[in-house]
Amino acid sequence: MAESVYKIIELVGTSAESWEKAAEAAVSKAASSLRDLRIAEVSELDMQLDDGKVQAYRAKVKVSFKYEGD
Repeated sequence: MAESVYKIIELVGTSAESWEKAAEAAVSKAASSLRDLRIAEVSELDMQLDDGKVQAYRAKVKVSFKYEGD
């Protein structure tokens, strides 16, 4: 296997329905502007609350992709 370098960025996805959909939203958005995504790791889950009720699920996701810069 040839040597490669990967960059990792951190994103926060949100969803009114679930953490899974929040994580999927983050990966989907990243995929629309980055090439060669390799790994997505959920690093943190939380919820946005209003008056004690869940308003949104949030997933912090680390996404890696092959680095092609100089």
